[in-house]
Amino acid sequence: MGMSIGGGSSGGGRRHYRRANVMAEINVTPMVDVMLVLLIIFMVSAPLLTVGVPLDLPQTAAKSLDQDKEPLTLSVQLTGKVFLNNTEIPMNELVPKLTAVTQARGGLDERIFVRGDTKVDYGTVMRVMGRLSAAGFKRVALVTEVEQGN
Repeated sequence: MGMSIGGGSSGGGRRHYRRANVMAEINVTPMVDVMLVLLIIFMVSAPLLTVGVPLDLPQTAAKSLDQDKEPLTLSVQLTGKVFLNNTEIPMNELVPKLTAVTQARGGLDERIFVRGDTKVDYGTVMRVMGRLSAAGFKRVALVTEVEQGN
């Protein structure tokens, strides 16, 4: 019975270790954390960005109307410029563009909100409303702010 002490014939006492493979995986946890924070920020700030035309609305004691979907809003600035939602449109293109938008959304029975600056000329707002009425829009509403202090 023979025993071999030492390395024998396998390389003279050197040990061969296998190197561990480098892991090439991306840690997605920080990316998910950042995306969740951004989602929360956008969810909080999105309702604040719905009305883009700055106006000084008049105040009344009337109650607000219930809404079931995004309304069409016409805004009349102090300078006389008219905006459909947030897009400026010339007065002569008001009816064709509004008709096209309402036809795409379901017809002329859609409610249209008219917002006018407190100091805008009364005639300018009435011209806009007159064009809407002449074009067949029957559900036109004036937008105001809730009266403070009374």
